[in-house]
Amino acid sequence: MSDNESGTSRADGRNTRWAAHRAERREKIVDAALELLAETGPEFGLEQVAARAGLSKPVIYRFFGDRATLIEAMGERATNQLAERMMPALYSEVANLARIRAVIGAFIGFLDESPNVYWLFARAAAGTGRDVVRAHKEFVASALAGVLSEYIRSAGIAVHPETGKVWAHGLVGFVQNTAEWWLETRTIDCDEVTEQLTTFVWVQIEGAARLYGVHLDPDSPFGTH
Repeated sequence: MSDNESGTSRADGRNTRWAAHRAERREKIVDAALELLAETGPEFGLEQVAARAGLSKPVIYRFFGDRATLIEAMGERATNQLAERMMPALYSEVANLARIRAVIGAFIGFLDESPNVYWLFARAAAGTGRDVVRAHKEFVASALAGVLSEYIRSAGIAVHPETGKVWAHGLVGFVQNTAEWWLETRTIDCDEVTEQLTTFVWVQIEGAARLYGVHLDPDSPFGTH
């Protein structure tokens, strides 16, 4: 190896280590901010984040120019955490009713454990957090639409090609609105609201299929009829 190649290799190694160090610090800051949000609510300051992360405030500003930018990063993390819970349930091969219950249970469970995280983004001004909730809603609806559309095709149901999207967005909107009501009121427990939502969503899907002459068995895997 020539001196130039050796020097380039060392420089690349330093750059890789520096990038990894920066990424680790960035994640540490986001972790600290999410911990504070869960413990104290949305009124945390960057000074508190710095103290929790064991860093100085100027370091926080080097990674996140302002609080809004940090909140966006927190939103990305929270969305990924929720998706990691919901997507395996959505794409599982369990029975129809159990699959619906697992997806809804994952969503309600996340809200139950992290209400401050959800409300920060749901109630934020446009462009500073609410877009996070909207993006997640669209992501889940799109995934569900794909599942429903595939089932519609496999069952030979003759409907408009966008029907899966219509059903998916309607169901996701219903579940999210009901979940927000529950999160504010807490008039029933987590398991009960999950079961009530599961029943309602199942009735909608099963009833719609029945209108087109298709019988869905709640105890069979989704996609069999």
